[in-house]
Amino acid sequence: MAKSHAAQKRADVVGLDLVRTAAAATKSAPATATESKPSPDYFIERDGVRYAGHHLLIDMWGASNLDNQLLIEEALLECIRVSGATLLHIHLHEFQENGGISGVAVLAESHISIHTWPERGYAAIDIFMCGAAQPLKSVPVLRRYFEPETIQLGEQKRGLSE
Repeated sequence: MAKSHAAQKRADVVGLDLVRTAAAATKSAPATATESKPSPDYFIERDGVRYAGHHLLIDMWGASNLDNQLLIEEALLECIRVSGATLLHIHLHEFQENGGISGVAVLAESHISIHTWPERGYAAIDIFMCGAAQPLKSVPVLRRYFEPETIQLGEQKRGLSE
């Protein structure tokens, strides 16, 4: 049975992530009694500011393809790839009454969620990533896949430490 384009991309990303995960597990093996290594800290420090991660709230209006589950999955997978994030799990659900789709990609760095209202040409997308991931690189991908007339973007630094 042939895999869809999105399913193949997902398998490729998951396969790559399993390699990353295995390598990370090897690096973060428990310390022995004779050695003590600090656990990794995925907080970000930029320009003297320390925080957990970037949280993007994206509203797209006048968008297309909001009822196409395969295309939405493909878009999320490309967002993950260009951002340098690690996919753990993806789940999308199509609502029969209006064709809207809600879903989440759970990432090692946090998540991407999407909720669409095709009858209004509207999508609400939430992207939160910590560590070295770069969520802003997702915005051009979303623009290309959904061709919105307008995008409203809010950005917040989560977990600001004092």
